[in-house]
Amino acid sequence: MPKSQFINPETYLKPGYIKFKKIPVNQYNKQFCDECSYYSKHDLIQIYYIMKYIREFELALSKMQTSSGYMGISHKYRGPVHLAIGQEALSVGEAYTLSTDDIIYGSHRGHGELIAKSLFTIDRMTDDALYSLLVEYNNGAIFNEVNKSKHKNIKKLATDFILYGAFSEILGKPTGFQYGAAGSIHMFFAPFGVFPNNGIVGGSAPIATGSGLYNMIHKKPSIIVSNIGDGALGCGVVYESMNFAAMDQFKYLWKNKGCIPVLFAVSDNGYGMGGQTRGETMAFDLLARIGAGISPSQLHAERINGENPFAVIDAFTRKKTILLNGMGPALLDIVTYRFEGHSLSDKSAYRISDEISAWEKYDPLSTYPRNLVSSQILCPDEIAFIDSSIIENIKKALVSAINTPDFTKSEAKKYFEFSLFSNTRIPYPANSNIQLLENSRSDAISKKSRLDINISEALYEAVSMGFNRIPDLIAYGEDVREWGGVCGVYDGLSESLSYEKLFNSPISEATIVSSAIGYAFMGGRVIIEIMFADFLTRAADEIINQLAKWHSLSGKYFKLPIVIRVCVGSNYGAQHSQDLISVLAHIPGLKIVYPSTPYDCKGLLNRALSSDDPVLFFESRKTHNITEHFANEGVPIDYYEIEFGIPDIKRSGEHVTILTIGPILYTVITASDILSAKYAISAEVIDVRSISPLDYSVICDSVKKTSHLLIIGESYESNSIMKNMASEITSKCFSYLKMPPLVIGSSNTITPQYCCESAFYPQLEDVISNVLDLLSCNHDQN
Repeated sequence: MPKSQFINPETYLKPGYIKFKKIPVNQYNKQFCDECSYYSKHDLIQIYYIMKYIREFELALSKMQTSSGYMGISHKYRGPVHLAIGQEALSVGEAYTLSTDDIIYGSHRGHGELIAKSLFTIDRMTDDALYSLLVEYNNGAIFNEVNKSKHKNIKKLATDFILYGAFSEILGKPTGFQYGAAGSIHMFFAPFGVFPNNGIVGGSAPIATGSGLYNMIHKKPSIIVSNIGDGALGCGVVYESMNFAAMDQFKYLWKNKGCIPVLFAVSDNGYGMGGQTRGETMAFDLLARIGAGISPSQLHAERINGENPFAVIDAFTRKKTILLNGMGPALLDIVTYRFEGHSLSDKSAYRISDEISAWEKYDPLSTYPRNLVSSQILCPDEIAFIDSSIIENIKKALVSAINTPDFTKSEAKKYFEFSLFSNTRIPYPANSNIQLLENSRSDAISKKSRLDINISEALYEAVSMGFNRIPDLIAYGEDVREWGGVCGVYDGLSESLSYEKLFNSPISEATIVSSAIGYAFMGGRVIIEIMFADFLTRAADEIINQLAKWHSLSGKYFKLPIVIRVCVGSNYGAQHSQDLISVLAHIPGLKIVYPSTPYDCKGLLNRALSSDDPVLFFESRKTHNITEHFANEGVPIDYYEIEFGIPDIKRSGEHVTILTIGPILYTVITASDILSAKYAISAEVIDVRSISPLDYSVICDSVKKTSHLLIIGESYESNSIMKNMASEITSKCFSYLKMPPLVIGSSNTITPQYCCESAFYPQLEDVISNVLDLLSCNHDQN
């Protein structure tokens, strides 16, 4: 396997010019009558039928929020509504070209894509397959509601299923697609290839890229579509995603050369919220130009008329062919227009008065039915009949959803508490004798005493065993291949693993995290590395708004078996040495561990790689070469796990409990030796190991014995997780504590240069003096 490309100075310094190809702009010029010979009458009518369903569905939502109800149905909806009225041709043209196996992701304005792809899928599936799917989904909750009249027409039943499920989801009902957890801006229906809409602008781009990565690696003959708006082109993660999807290594370094088959489909409606993208908030003039800046293929970018469903079908068909032939990714700039504001609270005061009326001439719900009549596909009465039947179906689904009982307060509380995590895992290995991958590092480790295995080697063993026991595991991050990652944990793996299993990513933390989410949505398992904890802030949205939320938001549909390995730095100052665990511990939906011994690191990483939930696995740069085990046998060669949430007593004692987080454990062990030898104070040292979840029973048992508690770590002391732990333990052990717990953390300043770290991090003398203060205060009171 090649390690890299030769960077030839003769080539790099050679004079010349970068040449760009022409980017097509609105080149589709066929008339409606020209297209009639290419489409069946059924399909021509179906295109209108689905566009009308989308329009009427959104009009119903609009009326429920802006007035007292819709078509005599009285209900006031107070949730978010982002409408795409005017953009129906885009959604329908896209969905027409896609198979059930093709997957779409949407934005906060995604009702149209969901309805269009669902209704086309219903039209193309067999009745038996449809019926089985409807009965099984969510244990039949939606099916039982829509089948009360005992439908004989399965496709009509399936249409009612989609309409009722969507309305119920938007209204927060237990019978929604995601049990009411997702709402308008996140809902989806995965069995039809409609994956999550996303409430964060541009948020679907990296997730779709990750799903495309899965398709590429597993040679799936289908594509992924990321539907985003033109406003999303102001978001860095969108550019990260396009670059990630187009990386050169797929063409030059991977054994199975190919591409990430993702199509970035941009709804270019002229507005990013209220700011006009062209001429105001962006610099691209014509959005399709962006493709030329990403790759030599220019992402096969073109600008098309999104008000004409045939133009959209034509472009999507051609781009799909490109992707399936391994030449992607691709970009479509789809010109369209939305007649409503960003949301229904937006009154469009920023628009020129004649603008909406000018675009109404191109409204597909006006132009398309006129063309159906003029081409003698349908007569006006037939169109009127379709319209009225659609309105009746919308009304019926809406009334059923409104009349469905809401969650009670206790039901809602229970659901959301229990939906944070799956708390499932892959099976524990039947055989603990799992071999390491064959390479020079494994050979070197095999010759060492198990007492001499350091943390880096222990972590390597867990990862190496992980690849041998988990067929679908992949790993990536910045400089993880030949370099081995920031602390060398992956050193040697490039000898054993192909690029499809282990590859270097761009310096794109946001896309590293969110692409892993998309990969997991497809059924894959991922271990990614973020170099330093400080860099997690570059992926804050992706960790907090995506990774932590999607199991719950999806109604527990998606599992997220993702491990993020993160190094807490030292000696590198303010932007490379921060302990940010307290920030992330505040976020529900993340499991967080921070082991500090080789034995604990291997056991907890084994457990993390087996989990179906996201795990942030923190490691300290200070301890990677440490071989202290607090156990006579060292690190076992065989496979073992340490369960999340269980603190470990590293040293037994009688007089004071010292709870440690991270590498400060070693300072505390030294301090406990001094306290014992010099002051006859017996300290019980407990390493927390897990931040979330955390079982406090071991700690409380110790505090009940010692009556004194010191909590110490290297996070900033102010508002830290250590303060929270002190509060929790105090509430559980109040009557046993003779003094309030003491908390020691790092100074509430920026992390300094290495030469000043002793003034920042807790030191040996701090531990000793605080223990003496804690015990002497008690002595003085007595």
